[in-house]
Amino acid sequence: MPHSRRTFLQQAAAGLASLALINQAAARAAARTYTNPVYAGQFPDPFVLKHNGRYYAFGTTGQGRTPDGRIFTLLTSDNLVDWKPAGGALTPPTGAEGADFWAPEVVYHNGTFYMYYSMGGGAIGASIGHRLHVATSKTPEGPYTQAALLDVPASKFTIDAHAFQDTDGQWYLFYARDFIDSDNGYRPGTGLVVDKLIDMTRLAGQSRTVMRARHDWTVFEKNRTMPLYGGQTFPEWHTLEGPFVRRHNGKYYCFYSGANFLTPRYGVDFCVADSIMGPYSEAGGGKGPRVLAAVADHVRGPGHHSHVMSPDGKTEYLVYHAWNKEMTERQLCIDKLAWTAQGPRCQGPTYTPQPLP
Repeated sequence: MPHSRRTFLQQAAAGLASLALINQAAARAAARTYTNPVYAGQFPDPFVLKHNGRYYAFGTTGQGRTPDGRIFTLLTSDNLVDWKPAGGALTPPTGAEGADFWAPEVVYHNGTFYMYYSMGGGAIGASIGHRLHVATSKTPEGPYTQAALLDVPASKFTIDAHAFQDTDGQWYLFYARDFIDSDNGYRPGTGLVVDKLIDMTRLAGQSRTVMRARHDWTVFEKNRTMPLYGGQTFPEWHTLEGPFVRRHNGKYYCFYSGANFLTPRYGVDFCVADSIMGPYSEAGGGKGPRVLAAVADHVRGPGHHSHVMSPDGKTEYLVYHAWNKEMTERQLCIDKLAWTAQGPRCQGPTYTPQPLP
């Protein structure tokens, strides 16, 4: 074989080998990354429970039902990235036809899983609005059965329940409720409160305000007429919702989502206290969501989140929803949380490949 031809073939073979190595490297790199959304289906208000090394994600279904006739979409995963549908989580309560079911969160205590959520709207909610409920199961995937009403007589609209256990073992319930007054410089709208749990299904009835609206960025809608309050029209209606609490370096951080979830202003901010019952401070906030905010032309409406640790237990992640480009679905996303000198900050929202948890 002529030398020149042999050289050409050797070079071609080397080139093919090099290309193969490049492709293999690209495949390995791809295998070590994820790109949001990690579940490209409708999954609003995501909550993720880690139990015995496995992840269980619960999402709002509204008035809808899962294919098995249950309420709240359930997904499972071993790595926070690859999610498999696992049916529905909650058995529909008797007499709840046409009702909305929102924002499930699940905790495990003394051998029982407790799911907190709100139910209302439709025919049953025409006069009473939304109410908090709790359901129970002996397994994380359910099915859960409604066990109790967690009524807040002072409010016609209570949503987004979040149970938190303090270091002494005492449980507390954070949630969002309506306030229609404008006393002390507050603005009417949905705010955050906390109450002690007598047990996992009963509130103490000693709620304290955690945070109410004071700033322009949390406006939900201007000139909003509210049938629930006798058709009263409010010049501005604000929203703080989706509380989630973390204890860090001896302080209590209450994360929450603010503004209208359809707008680019929607995102996650926080307040902080030395005691679980407060008082809570904005810690320099007020200009917009500092933890998680929209990215123009890429990510819209990131929020209503939960926190969970990575599979190795070393890295904290925010699990949140964000709109698809068509704004037809709120999809499941994850990104790292960092504790900085300025307070907690999400290292996102991301929309490009990121290292696997």
